[in-house]
Amino acid sequence: MSESHAYSGVLPSEPAPFTIERLGVLMQADPQDSRESWGVLNPACARSRQGDLLLFPRVVGDANRSRIGVARVLFSDEGDPYSVERLGYALEPTEPYEVNRLTAGCEDPRISFIPELGIYLMAYVAYGPLGSRIAFAKSEDLISWTRLGLAKFDPASGVEFDFYINKDALLFPELIRDPFGRLCIGLIHRPDYDLSRDPPPYQVLPFGITDGRPGMWLSYCPVDRLESDLKTLAPFGCHHMLAAPEEPWEALKIGGGTAPLKTEHGWLTLFHGVSGTIFPGIRPQTEVHYAAGAMVLALDDPRRVLYRSRDPILEPEFREERDGMIPNVVFPTALDQREAGRVDVYYGMADSRIGVGTLRVPETLHVQIDANSDDEAVA
Repeated sequence: MSESHAYSGVLPSEPAPFTIERLGVLMQADPQDSRESWGVLNPACARSRQGDLLLFPRVVGDANRSRIGVARVLFSDEGDPYSVERLGYALEPTEPYEVNRLTAGCEDPRISFIPELGIYLMAYVAYGPLGSRIAFAKSEDLISWTRLGLAKFDPASGVEFDFYINKDALLFPELIRDPFGRLCIGLIHRPDYDLSRDPPPYQVLPFGITDGRPGMWLSYCPVDRLESDLKTLAPFGCHHMLAAPEEPWEALKIGGGTAPLKTEHGWLTLFHGVSGTIFPGIRPQTEVHYAAGAMVLALDDPRRVLYRSRDPILEPEFREERDGMIPNVVFPTALDQREAGRVDVYYGMADSRIGVGTLRVPETLHVQIDANSDDEAVA
């Protein structure tokens, strides 16, 4: 296990290969509905078996209570997404691990269809008595969801990963192989090493990690450890530090954004970087700045970072991205593959509304094979 993988972006003289063209605001909160009056944000998306694109926004209402909604994306005659039709809710916080003494939450979902398993898997944040934790649910039709409980992690590197606050979870859209060659469900996640819950911080770092700022990890769940009825997922292991903060716009932390999308260049995912000031406690953070970059991982070994943005490809620039519950936030959480070279990006705007844009995938991408690709795995 290494602290992080070196990466190579494009040469400074080259234009950024990934660009996003904004299409506008797709979904806003209904102020008359107490269940969503605080905002709609950070959606997942998935294509149904019939081809419809369904959106799964985090819906925040009175008392800061978060639900996961369901909406059908509507397209213009030109093929651009422009609005949604609300269909109800996929998950509402009812389980003990989703409820705490102040509020409750099913938050920030990401959804991947796993063809080898024949099901949709959702990773979401359960905001319960121990803070944010990753939880899972499954569905065959994107409408009815069955909970699979909290994510479990094998201990490694001298720490119990189950003790960490953990979020920003992304599932690969097909089975991948771990460093030992086993077919696995792949998970990118963002553990927080601070166990104090209150100041002063008390960090417990895995062996080999010297930077305490939260970053992105990759973990694996072997399918031969799953029960046939898939009532829960087996513990994730083979933990690998995928990426840590590097650039000024990532000064505080980075985290996963969109579920990986398979391209000719590798697994494409968008991630977020955070700069500014974070204050202790649970009050809204209004002095932070969220921007987004692109990352490409090797298809045969996603531990290898082939490309990573040195500069943001999306920053809060427009009023809808600068003004809201948390100002100055763009938070991409979903990709929808369209025609060749076009990918639609769905993202949270200032923790209050949902925007959509078009990402152009380049025909060529200058990459450098990661020198650390043969690092020893931590089982």
